[in-house]
Amino acid sequence: MLYWAAVFFVIAVIAAVFGFGGIAAASAGIAKILFFIFLVLFLVSLIFGFARRPGPPR
Repeated sequence: MLYWAAVFFVIAVIAAVFGFGGIAAASAGIAKILFFIFLVLFLVSLIFGFARRPGPPR
């Protein structure tokens, strides 16, 4: 699950570069929306990844 969190984070960063950097002015609105969508997916995956981790052995 943490793998997917990392994937969503990378996609969010790429979307931020395109959306906030002005590189692709035509698709800036879409990139901004995708940035926030993938940022939320990253946070959800990160939370579930830590929640599913087994505790220390007893």
